[in-house]
Amino acid sequence: MSFYTKISMKFFGKMIEPYLNYFSDLKDDLKKARIGMSLEEYLSVALMTSFLVFLLEMPMIALILALLRLGFLFSFITAITISILLPLGFFIAFLNYPKLIVKDRVKSIETALPFATTYLSTIASSNLPADQIFKIFSKFEEYGEVTKEVRNIVADVEILGADVNTAIEKAAERTPSKNFKEVLWGILSTIRSGGNLGEYLRSKTRSLLQEYRRKLYEFSHSLTVYMEVYLTALVVGALFFIILTSVMSGFAGGSISLVFLQFIIVFFVVPLISIAFIVFVKTISPGGE
Repeated sequence: MSFYTKISMKFFGKMIEPYLNYFSDLKDDLKKARIGMSLEEYLSVALMTSFLVFLLEMPMIALILALLRLGFLFSFITAITISILLPLGFFIAFLNYPKLIVKDRVKSIETALPFATTYLSTIASSNLPADQIFKIFSKFEEYGEVTKEVRNIVADVEILGADVNTAIEKAAERTPSKNFKEVLWGILSTIRSGGNLGEYLRSKTRSLLQEYRRKLYEFSHSLTVYMEVYLTALVVGALFFIILTSVMSGFAGGSISLVFLQFIIVFFVVPLISIAFIVFVKTISPGGE
């Protein structure tokens, strides 16, 4: 436990104990996000951070409003409002941060899963025991989060001494990915029934690859629409605006304000919107690239 966490627990640990049951979803998210903190520790850190933000921003806001001389009543109401909303925003951000990590892990797992099951099916076709199949697979870094999930199975077997069925069951319960959960339960069911593990994994691979191709097809069609909107609204719109303001500037005798506005549009607005578009496309792409 870090020093900051210890201090947070000292001030807020006992305060939040009666309310821990209201954050059961957050507790699950912390486990799935692999944040090495208990629910009590995490909430204590969240409250401590929000409290420190309140202590720091309160005098700064009061000073700024006093220098602006906007009137006592307006300054007082504004200071109180911002002083409450900003720490609250930080606390809400803490509550949602594990969900963002979980979503990122789910996307990473499900992107690599069709290719990971392909390799697993290849190893399983040699009729090796399940624990050996996972051990071999765990040495390959290129499958990202899937490899990390499998390494946990191997660790449960080799370090904690669990049997492979129990390790797979635990992995299925803690993984945030629905598809990987189905794969693990399918592996467990096949092992217990004495079925052909290689054949099951090949069948699952075909299903996952078909789903992956469908997502790529939908993404390519959506990207076409987004590109048309981007080119029309930004590129053509910016050029039209610059031409129009240039003509108006000529009639107005070269207005400095219009030239400055053109400068802001070309060197700030257009690049920022372009960066936002790139981030958006990367976010919605099946591969996250």
